[in-house]
This record gives sequence, C-alpha cells and structure tokens, in this order.
Amino acid sequence: MTDLAPELSYCVVNTNGREFLLACLSAIERTHPAGVEREVLVLDNASTDGSAHAVRSLGGDIELIERERPTGKAANDSLLMERAKGRYCLLLNEDSELKPGAASVLMAALDADPRAAAATPQLLDSNSVPYPCAWRFPGIGTALAGAFFLHRWLTVQSTGKVTRPVDWAQSSALMVRREAAAQVGFMDPDFFVYYDECDFAKRLAEAGWHELFVPGAAAVHHDQLSTDLAAGLPRIVEFHRNRDLYMRKHHGRIAALAVRGLTAWSYALRSFAATVIPGQPADVYRAHARQALSPGRGAGLRERAEATRTGP
Repeated sequence: MTDLAPELSYCVVNTNGREFLLACLSAIERTHPAGVEREVLVLDNASTDGSAHAVRSLGGDIELIERERPTGKAANDSLLMERAKGRYCLLLNEDSELKPGAASVLMAALDADPRAAAATPQLLDSNSVPYPCAWRFPGIGTALAGAFFLHRWLTVQSTGKVTRPVDWAQSSALMVRREAAAQVGFMDPDFFVYYDECDFAKRLAEAGWHELFVPGAAAVHHDQLSTDLAAGLPRIVEFHRNRDLYMRKHHGRIAALAVRGLTAWSYALRSFAATVIPGQPADVYRAHARQALSPGRGAGLRERAEATRTGP
C-alpha cells in the first residue's frame, strides 16, 4: 500500500456468497496489473454466512463496508462508486472471477476511447463457455426480435473478436469511468436488481457517452440461479418488474404495454415447446409469461429484502 491515489478501484458486492467472494478476491490478487495503484472495496449486503468475518480475516488493505440490512444492487454499486477514489471502478459480483490480463485490457480500452464510460469483458459461465453479456437497448424492436426468436442475431452485441461500442452491458464484471458515472448520478436505486445497469447505460448515452465490449478481456461469472420455480419466482418477479420500469421511464406507457405483450408471447411459446422437449422448465417459462404480462403482481427480491429488514 502506498500514499499514491489509486488508479483502479475494485468494487465488489456480496450477498451470502462467502466462498465465491473469497475466490473473487483471490482472482483480483492474481490478475491485478503490475504498477497500477489500486484499492479493493467490498460491500457485504447483510450476509449471514460469515462473509464479513472471512474478509476481515484476510487482512491487507481491503475496505469492508457492512450493510445491516439487505439493499438493492443499484444502491450498493452506487455507494461503492461514490466511495471509490480511482479513475476507474471495476464493478464485480461476488461470483465473478477475473481472468489473467482482464483489468489491464479493460483499462487500455477505456484509455484509448475518452468517450467510453464503461467496458465489459467477455463473460464466461462456470464451464468457461462464453455467453451474451451486451445488448441493444430494450424497446419494441428488441421485443419483436425476441417474439420471433431472433434476439441472438438482432439484439445481442457481445459478438466478434474486436472491441466495439455496445448499448449496454451486464454489470457482473463492468469497468466504469468514475467521472462519467458521477456525471449521471451513478445508478438509480429504483431498480432494485435487473435493468439497473441498462438504465445506467441509457442515461450515460443520453449524456454523450457509450459503452464497450472488449473480447480481449474475460471473466467467469458463476451461475447461481436455480431452475426450481419456488426458489426462482422472486427473481422472475423482479426481472419483469424492472424491465417494465425501464420501458415506462425511457419509452412511455404505450411502449411498455406493447413490450409486455410481446415478451409474454415469446415466453408462452417457450412454455408450449417445453411440454414436448425433455428437460425444459415449462413451469418457469409459464411464470415468465404471466409476470411479463402483469409485472406488478407478486413479491420480488425487494419485498424479500424488506421482510428481512422488518423481521418476523
């Protein structure tokens, strides 16, 4: 640790992911570029699995922020970026692990493009298989593409082997230019989780910035989501609720209604197909279809967190 101001701030949000978190922090240590001043900030989101104790036991120069009550991802990422001192903030979920060279390649991409507000690496699943991590902004057009199952060709932008501008990128491992984030007021806490980074990118674009997909950098994002409907329903509720919030905020009520119908249709078709294709979660697709059509119904992750705050 030196007295020099950090150039790069690692900003990690953790919610009951102790082992993933320790692997994430280990990857930061292994892959941090030599000669770059850094700081590591960890926000523990009221975990009950000993995560905060595990971070304290590591010692070193990690700054630990402990929430007493669980809070949404947008608010947590915003707090970390506000606290950060670096020019760049590398937002990380606890279940993300940087691959060698990722941080230096992302920094170089942002250095080379002064109007780039953020850069995403290629995200890999737990089996190191690349998966989509950047897309066109949501709208009626992208919903139509989804309704005709053309989204991988018309909506996904994390393709190719050359760095390219994209509309918005997943924040599981996203390097953000802090100056740009501060200009637009960081992330909107009305988005508890899901579409927070999409709204963030939209507001950055409206302020004259853009984001980058940088395939020369990579990070593993472990898939923790369950296909069990009972366990996953609050996430389904939150996903469609925030998709609808984004549409109403940026495109208006009529466009939001159109996207509801198109999205419900695409999931209804998936549900029908799943009844004849072995191994497909038809009940999950049906839940998505119902929720897309009526995004205000049901209890999501926000309600689960609020119940934790108030207690039984």
